[in-house]
Amino acid sequence: MGAATTPRHTAIAADEDAQYLTFMLGGEMFAIGILGIKEIIEYGSLTVVPMMPAFVRGVINLRGAVVPVVDLSARFGRQNSAITRRSCVVIIEARTEDGQPQDIGLLVDTVSAVQEIPATQIEPPPSFGARIRADFISGMAKVESKFVIVLEVDKVLSIDEMSSLAEAGQAPALDADAR
Repeated sequence: MGAATTPRHTAIAADEDAQYLTFMLGGEMFAIGILGIKEIIEYGSLTVVPMMPAFVRGVINLRGAVVPVVDLSARFGRQNSAITRRSCVVIIEARTEDGQPQDIGLLVDTVSAVQEIPATQIEPPPSFGARIRADFISGMAKVESKFVIVLEVDKVLSIDEMSSLAEAGQAPALDADAR
């Protein structure tokens, strides 16, 4: 009985409208669902952590908690974001594979708006042509006759993947020291 209601519930949820935070990154507009967003703060000073992947810009102290800040531009394989007076850090609650919550900051060029995007206006992600990994894209939304890339935040901020990349970044240095 539960199995019969689950697909129906999923289909209904897919037809509902949702709210998204839109932001600019390297001249392109992106969106993420607002449900996981905790707050948006002005870019401030970061503490750089050695031996981290290039996309981890450092950590901030957020009311006593250490929060890593990920440069989305660098995470997508582009250049690091240039810091301007409009740069913001979007604080998101991500989850590890074992379900533990972890706050992560996303460095973006500028926050645009919170917009309600009807599910009917979101197309499946393209199979090619995007300048970021396909698994990072949840869909392509059409907002005011422009396309907005809707991000799959769980994939972009996979804590376990970022940890393994950090460990991989340390491995060459350890090998070089061993020689």
